[in-house]
Amino acid sequence: MRLRHVARPYHSYQRLRRTGRFSAGPPTVLAGGFALLILAGTLSLWLPWSNQQPITLFQALFTATAAVTVTGMSIVDISTQFTPLGQGIIALLVQLGGLGFVTFALVAVAKLGKKISLQHQTVAMEAFNQTSVTRLNDTALFVFKMALAIELLAFAVLTAYWAIDLGPLEAMGHAAFHTIMAFNNAGMSLTGTHLDHHLDATLVILLTTGLIILGGLGFSVLDDCWRKRSWRKLSAYSKLIIFATVLLNLLAFAALWLLEHRNPLTLANLSVHDQAMAAWLQTIAARTAGFQAIEPAHLTHGSTMILMGLMFIGGGSLSTASGIKIGTFIILLAAAYSYLRGRSDVVLLKRTVPSELVYKALALLLLTTALAFGATLLMTLLEPKGDFLNLAFEVVSALSTTGLSRTHTGELNAFSQTLVMALMFIGRIGPLTLVYSLSMRARNRVSYPEAQFQVG
Repeated sequence: MRLRHVARPYHSYQRLRRTGRFSAGPPTVLAGGFALLILAGTLSLWLPWSNQQPITLFQALFTATAAVTVTGMSIVDISTQFTPLGQGIIALLVQLGGLGFVTFALVAVAKLGKKISLQHQTVAMEAFNQTSVTRLNDTALFVFKMALAIELLAFAVLTAYWAIDLGPLEAMGHAAFHTIMAFNNAGMSLTGTHLDHHLDATLVILLTTGLIILGGLGFSVLDDCWRKRSWRKLSAYSKLIIFATVLLNLLAFAALWLLEHRNPLTLANLSVHDQAMAAWLQTIAARTAGFQAIEPAHLTHGSTMILMGLMFIGGGSLSTASGIKIGTFIILLAAAYSYLRGRSDVVLLKRTVPSELVYKALALLLLTTALAFGATLLMTLLEPKGDFLNLAFEVVSALSTTGLSRTHTGELNAFSQTLVMALMFIGRIGPLTLVYSLSMRARNRVSYPEAQFQVG
């Protein structure tokens, strides 16, 4: 009996010494690409012309990590610390981290008319979570064009809106930065992530939340909607993601408004219109974008748990959002429902879900939960005087690359901030991808006899 193994890092190193060629799996390439992008961003942000005043290398590293992983957390004030060039670098890092360096690479290759090697096709399929290479170029081009079209439209609207108060040039800068941050679910802002001063500006709130939702749906869903342009013709997956996104947003919005409308520290002193805008923005932003209309530290415990749940679930696959993904959440719910109904198959919209996807969803849930639990435990050890709920919220926010915080991240010690950076990186590349890149996978063709194990 022979088992097929994927080369471990040590075996890849030995092959590199023997042949001069490096062999690595797609997850390793993707993780390495993000790491190199963070390194380049760190050096760029550390240079004098990127800063109004000197910045430490660690602060530059944290900012670059937060930008590439599209997380709104920061230990410095972006609006005052960085020059326009530095702010432009941050926006570029967010754009590259949000859309993915693979997308831009594939677009460049397609434009040059070059063929993609089998190894590069494998990397691309890992990034796009696809099993076919026939539409990789089409998908990459669609991602680029759709993102560009959405961002340009939002940029034009916000520039026209803000030009009255800020002037044309400053309005263009703020609009470009805000648009990139919203669509890529990053949540950084040149005026601070707190958007309570925009609650009376319905256009700004609705446009911001619209960008967050579109960026979090997933480009495969947007592609399907653009090509089919009919609800009946949409794939089962697209219908499910759209329906689940709308339902989850509306339920969470109603729950948050109900729990906070009498809280004097959050919504009680606002008009009905501003209450609705604040609750809506906070609900949508919790789907992995770090904007806030309500100070998270002032929320009731019930509302805090709702936001943590939204952050943990995140957005759709092949999107700028993170979390375990809403598709994973739906599959797990369907699997539990099927078991309770005594069904052997997991069915969604009259389609059977392959058992491999159920296993993958379960593995992702357990691994992400274990990471969140372990990181929270470690955080409590590193911050013995910190409030437990605040620390747990910080961990979930970093792991889901949301960026919301109940305490200022800059107040954490260096070890805790390093842990936050690691969580942001893991959350962006995906827990399963990280494990695959560090461990050996094997396909066992041996069947073993069944045994009964007690469950429940």
